[in-house]
Amino acid sequence: MPSYNYKEEIEDIIMRALADGASDVHLSVGAYPTVRVSGNLVPLMNLRVLNADDVIALLSEIITPEFKERFLANKEIDFSYDFYGKARFRGNAFYQRGAVGVALRAIPAEVKTISELGLPPILEIFARKKQGFFLVVGPVGQGKSTTLAAMVELINRERAEHIVTIEDPIEYLFRADKSIIDQREAGIDTEDFKTGLQAAFRQDVDIIMIGEMRDPETISTAVTAAETGHLVLSTLHTNNASQTIDRIIDSFPAEQQSQIRVQLAGSLLGIFSQRLVPRISGGLIPAYELLINNNAISSLIRDGRTHEVDIVIETGMKDGMIDMNRCLAELVRKGEITPENALLYSFNPKGLERTLQF
Repeated sequence: MPSYNYKEEIEDIIMRALADGASDVHLSVGAYPTVRVSGNLVPLMNLRVLNADDVIALLSEIITPEFKERFLANKEIDFSYDFYGKARFRGNAFYQRGAVGVALRAIPAEVKTISELGLPPILEIFARKKQGFFLVVGPVGQGKSTTLAAMVELINRERAEHIVTIEDPIEYLFRADKSIIDQREAGIDTEDFKTGLQAAFRQDVDIIMIGEMRDPETISTAVTAAETGHLVLSTLHTNNASQTIDRIIDSFPAEQQSQIRVQLAGSLLGIFSQRLVPRISGGLIPAYELLINNNAISSLIRDGRTHEVDIVIETGMKDGMIDMNRCLAELVRKGEITPENALLYSFNPKGLERTLQF
């Protein structure tokens, strides 16, 4: 049997991914190492097809022995990997059909600004708030963590605050500027999101960034933190603003839903939903929806009329709200994206067709 230097091999795969500007790396049994470039999977066919021993050996080069032991016991694990300070990756290892698979998401070394990411300047207003609850939502891989990082970095550059992040795993590494930034990793620095969030109240914290809200306890504590003088930033894997509100409310037992509606109506600042759409000139460009919690939205949340939220967003431009279809239509008119991709990423394709006058 041939002998391989797996350390050199994984480093070669990562260097190729970085050279190609890949967002992700996949290691799967029976396949070439594969990267995702501009949304498309591209096998590295000048390398070799991996077998089961290869994948576990390559994984062993990028996680600690403790993490490997935990992975073998639990059959899946999240982790982060620093590539000589040149790049960081958020990783997930898992079993499928008895074999190991690995997915790595590239995290840029530098935190880009809101402007550099092509995001709307109004996000800076939310980052400058002293108190409240702001959510960035969307499916996996749509840039939610990157948007949150840009907001945290804006705070870090502009004012002296104590910022605590609770992540699983830690993604962007922040360098303290005007703020103190403590980054805690669930499973390493704190037991889990809920425990880390509750502990933050005893850490003289001003701003809390929660990598993901995964359970009702975390959501409830986050809302309470926003009510008691903290700025709380977090993410949810939901499609749009109205679905996000429903997901939060529905995660609680029926007898608690009225209370969480009142709390959310009072503490929510806004919900930003984003998608990364293939650009005609190459790469990806963000399309987005923004809900701002004004009096109308607050009333809808309290009264359980979230089905009317989309209408308020569509008609709320004067308040700074952004409708996803309007954003997609503008990208089409500017020649940034194709009409076909606009329809693919729309929450309401029929409405977008009318907007574009197909």
